[in-house]
Amino acid sequence: MYEKKRIIAIIPARGGSKGVKRKNIRSVAGKPLIQWTIDAAHQSKYLDRCILSSEDNEIITIAKSLGCDVPFIRPKHLAKDDTAGILPILHALNVLKEQYDYVMILQPTSPLRNVEDIDNSIELCFKHQASYCVSVTTPSKHPYWSFYLKENTLKPLQEKLVTRRQDLPDMVVLNGAIYLAKIESLFKDENFIQPDTLAYQMPAARSFDIDTELDLKICQFLLEEK
Repeated sequence: MYEKKRIIAIIPARGGSKGVKRKNIRSVAGKPLIQWTIDAAHQSKYLDRCILSSEDNEIITIAKSLGCDVPFIRPKHLAKDDTAGILPILHALNVLKEQYDYVMILQPTSPLRNVEDIDNSIELCFKHQASYCVSVTTPSKHPYWSFYLKENTLKPLQEKLVTRRQDLPDMVVLNGAIYLAKIESLFKDENFIQPDTLAYQMPAARSFDIDTELDLKICQFLLEEK
């Protein structure tokens, strides 16, 4: 609880990942991947509850053994490759009997996100009385230096290609680690990205989102270094 508002964390973890098979329970630096997120959530000063949303029996069993609450089994139709990410979240909030004011989504594929990120993003959101706050990081390559291909030729994303780094505007990208929303607003908008969404900035070293075997190896190395 923070400023008398109840906050629930939801860890969405389906079993059918494609890029990295069974990634949510793969061993990373001596722990199942999902444990890094569960442990960080349990350390938070402000989260009132942390639950898992999954259709997968093995993931559910492991999460329960790690002390994560699993109040329901996610319906199979909400665990498909083409299921919109917001739908399992709305489902979870609808089936829970308890009432909460804010929801935080903690994807298990962001194992480098720590408890300070969780609590600091909550403080930032409440400080500005915002309905939404999401985590971001600075991209390794500035988008203004990107091209699209047309008939195998390079076409600048911008009409005029910026050549000096100091002329580039500050830009960030979502890193997938934290999504925080006022529940009342989320039911109305069904999207965390709104005109007034706050950005909680995280360093690149804590912003890896595991989508490939290479991502997993990088996170393994960084977590072992900790």
